[in-house]
Amino acid sequence: MREIDVTRVEETVYALFTSACCEIGDDVLRLLEARYEDEESPFGKEVLRQLMENDRLAAQRHMPICQDTGMAVIFMDVGQDVHFTGGDVNEAIERGVRRAYRDGCFRASVLTPLTRVNTKDNTPAIVHMRLVPGEQVTLTAAPKGFGSENMSRLWMLTPAQGIEGVKDCIVETVRLAGGNPCPPVVVGVGIGGTAERAMLMAKHSLTRNCGEPSSDPMLAQMEAELLSRINDLGIGPQGLGGRTTALAVHIEQMPTHIAGLPVAVNMQCHAARHKTATI
Repeated sequence: MREIDVTRVEETVYALFTSACCEIGDDVLRLLEARYEDEESPFGKEVLRQLMENDRLAAQRHMPICQDTGMAVIFMDVGQDVHFTGGDVNEAIERGVRRAYRDGCFRASVLTPLTRVNTKDNTPAIVHMRLVPGEQVTLTAAPKGFGSENMSRLWMLTPAQGIEGVKDCIVETVRLAGGNPCPPVVVGVGIGGTAERAMLMAKHSLTRNCGEPSSDPMLAQMEAELLSRINDLGIGPQGLGGRTTALAVHIEQMPTHIAGLPVAVNMQCHAARHKTATI
């Protein structure tokens, strides 16, 4: 049994969000640079140039990539041989988020859904915690803006609609979103499970290195096909037209009920913010 003081979790959460909100990942930047070279639309090319300039300036000056620093989403894999000491690990996570958003001067965007009263510190965080073998804790911070989150959809298809129906609803989700999610987007997809599990898989897929194909050959082929179909829509960077509507499509799947075919699509903006650390 390995003991980990919850202050280490707090400090890790703090560092991850401080970095994720200001520093675009090399995985995303490489894709933006590649799409800039290939983009045929003058408007699209100029938008991509401005996005990359913004990203570089944000990192240099340690300022937010976007004014919407999102809700604090955390994926946390906890080794089953870990014992937390020093207090409540959930409270430690909240303290880390609270400090990161305060010290970084990040926008406080979280409020009660009906009365619209701001919590003023961007808490509570959205935490997805699971037990895994071992004695380590892996944390992934994925701040999620709502220009893209609002464009997400859940489709409960019938089994008869099959794989072509799945592909069509994914492309249709991007088409309906248009320029709202700040394209070029990363399209996260979850197929199977139940309604809520499909949505969670779609969100989790966005934490993969941007553009890294699925380890499942069938899903990798499907991702490539969907990326081509989505870029054929002509929505383009920021919805101004062009061949770069999406940077990547990421798919996760799991078995589902014989009577169902859940398909979740979680849209992500061009920044695809995510940072990971292991304690």
